[in-house]
Amino acid sequence: MIKVPASIESTMDIRALRYFVELVREQSFTRASEKLFVTQPTISKMIRNIEEELGQPLLNREGRRFTLTDSGQVLFNRAQTILAEMQQLEAELADLQSLQFGRLALGIPPMVGHVYADLIRTYRSRYPKVELSIVEYGGRRIEQAVLAGELDLAITMLPTREGGALSALELDQYPIQVVLPDLPRWRACREIRLEDLRDEPFLLYTQAFTLSERLEQACQQAGFVPQVAARSSQWDFLTAMVRSGMGVAFLPEPICRRLTPDGLVLRPLLPELSWRLGVIWPSDRYLSRTAEAWLALCREQG
Repeated sequence: MIKVPASIESTMDIRALRYFVELVREQSFTRASEKLFVTQPTISKMIRNIEEELGQPLLNREGRRFTLTDSGQVLFNRAQTILAEMQQLEAELADLQSLQFGRLALGIPPMVGHVYADLIRTYRSRYPKVELSIVEYGGRRIEQAVLAGELDLAITMLPTREGGALSALELDQYPIQVVLPDLPRWRACREIRLEDLRDEPFLLYTQAFTLSERLEQACQQAGFVPQVAARSSQWDFLTAMVRSGMGVAFLPEPICRRLTPDGLVLRPLLPELSWRLGVIWPSDRYLSRTAEAWLALCREQG
């Protein structure tokens, strides 16, 4: 809990602290006034009022330039913390409006969207006043965007690279299948072992996709480095290349269900590689009510 001296509490308000912090950050009365949409004399007067209240100078003034005194540095450090706490408080209080407004930034890899279209529709119907922003990134980019605060939460392949920095709620698990050209040797197989494909050209998702990385790791564990003929972010393009005889691809079972079988052979992969999907969010950050509502719906549907 932040304790502010009583003398500060008496007259120093949040606006005064905000003006002071912005001035120090901008290192210019002119730039600070432009950013705060107030006049320079207003900022100067506010700073003088704080100095009079504390009985100590905050700035060493040198013409148009200034540096912080020791007291100014202490106040600057504390004021940043106080303003951050106030911003957090305002965000939490605003969220108490029963989701009558708000925004949810949700990340989904391109090949996952159709799997959770019904879940998204249900969320939208329950909370029609929440602005739902859906961004399609590969798994690696999604993790970075969640950690950076660009996304509130995301659906991606588990486990993540980030360990304890991200919390996760597993939603579903599907097997990965091998997608092969329609040739007699593949039709004769009931299942395909990964090591049997060591000499085949691989058609993989781009390296931004977690699935691509997992497949390459599985190949290394099987004792070989895959011959990657091409990469794409689009599953329909990958299957088109398989039909043309360019190589073999690996797709999650829900996507395989959407394929037109002409010219393709679909077989289980051994050892089994699972497409584990889950919701991720930052472990150490406040979750908005809109994000909490999404997680509650995921648990309910699960």
